[in-house]
Amino acid sequence: MLTLFIKTENQKKWLQKLREKEEKFKNKSAEIDELAVFPKENIQDLVEMGYSSITLPVEFGGAGLKVYDMVLLQEALASFDGTTGLAMGWNLGVVGELFETKLWNQEKLNFFAKEVLNGALVNRAVSEAQTGSPTRGGRPGTTAVKKDGAWVLTGRKTFTTMSPVLTYFLTSAWIEEKQKVGFFLLHKDLEGLAIDETWDVIAMRGTGSHDLVLDHVIVEDSNLVELPDFPRGGKINGWILHIPACYLGIAQAARDYAVHFANHHAPNSLNGPISQLPNVQQLLGEIDLELIRARHLIYSVAEAYDDESRRGYIDHELGVVKHTVTNSAITIVDKAMRIVGAQSLKRSNPLQRYYRDVRAGLHNPPMDDMTIKKLALAAIEQDKSKYSKKE
Repeated sequence: MLTLFIKTENQKKWLQKLREKEEKFKNKSAEIDELAVFPKENIQDLVEMGYSSITLPVEFGGAGLKVYDMVLLQEALASFDGTTGLAMGWNLGVVGELFETKLWNQEKLNFFAKEVLNGALVNRAVSEAQTGSPTRGGRPGTTAVKKDGAWVLTGRKTFTTMSPVLTYFLTSAWIEEKQKVGFFLLHKDLEGLAIDETWDVIAMRGTGSHDLVLDHVIVEDSNLVELPDFPRGGKINGWILHIPACYLGIAQAARDYAVHFANHHAPNSLNGPISQLPNVQQLLGEIDLELIRARHLIYSVAEAYDDESRRGYIDHELGVVKHTVTNSAITIVDKAMRIVGAQSLKRSNPLQRYYRDVRAGLHNPPMDDMTIKKLALAAIEQDKSKYSKKE
């Protein structure tokens, strides 16, 4: 189904590179989930093929892929293994955002580009147990205090995806003297920085989204890299589309399993496979309807974001994509399980893993209720503005 959305030779090249790992990644998925182990070898394979730097601009030595390209590739990768897809997606999204917005000074960008090209991996560390998702506006409990020309950071971050292999943690902290939230670039080897292996969940079990613990970590002043108007300047960030792309890939995997099962499962009460049954065909049709609708939405918004002449017209579309695709993925996996029946509940069956993993999307930002509320408030204000002008 991706063929319709492939537009360039570069996309074909990277898709081919990923597909060379398809069988290997698929064969590891069950073990990653069952044992809740981080897929270090998968990530290393991606780093070695240069995939971890694809969103680094060409002028900095990267592949220069845009949001649309990332969505295409991440959907394919997640269909092989959702854990690997989601983990790598955070790195790709952060790198893409950093070099697109150029919030850092040129010297720091040049330094970091070399690190990324040499295989460094990065993710933002922003969530905390007391504040929840930073998109809701909570002030971080992690603090940064100036001392002897450096910063001392203390706190704990939750949901630090890919923590077992991250080289850098782009960490938010409250700076009392500035009355602002700042982001600090922290290297994994800093004294006082530790990973507390707290990740014990039923979905996306292998993402290594452990707690980042900062115990009076001393950071050079130059590593205070961002002082945004929280959250991060209020600008739209199309790179977050790596999140719905991941769940779309998992949904595709569930759909493919259900279709194959329907074509090959032939109980002795029938004279052929269950794919001939009207109720099964109804479910298969509904699955593809959801997939096609979700896929056209995400790719059209990604394409609009990459077009700078159109980007300014994007308002709520990114949240709508995440809401729509995530909920469509949940619906798709549910219908796939209805087709397969009780066999889908076996721990050896991938559908039960897909069922758990897609539900994790509900808890990735932005949350469904915030997306709906913003749409409602925007409609209300637009109407008020329209009629106030007439009066």
